[in-house]
Amino acid sequence: MAIIERLSVNVYYLVSVILFVIGFHTMLTHNNLIKKIMGMNIMDTALFLFFVSIGYIRGGQAPILINGVEKYVNPVPSALILTGIVISVSFTAFALALVIMLYRYYGTLDADKIIALRGRRHG
Repeated sequence: MAIIERLSVNVYYLVSVILFVIGFHTMLTHNNLIKKIMGMNIMDTALFLFFVSIGYIRGGQAPILINGVEKYVNPVPSALILTGIVISVSFTAFALALVIMLYRYYGTLDADKIIALRGRRHG
């Protein structure tokens, strides 16, 4: 019974690690640039979940001083994650714009084909 109780407490950590591995695997094994961006976004989401779950305290309250409240949830990870989400969305938009330009120039989204074509055009 102790294993199930520990797993229920740490389920957010486990899910974030699984998501990170899925995103990392996607980035490493696919040549399609859109799929690589999707893998990067899955990894971002895993990190966001991990940091928010670090700041969470079961039974904790918002960090507002109220009489009788002893446990407070740490607001710093949540604030940092909001900044991280904004940066992640901006980076994704920039990466997609670069992918569109690469597709227009090379006619493919396959990273290996782009490298081969780049060698022929610039070599």
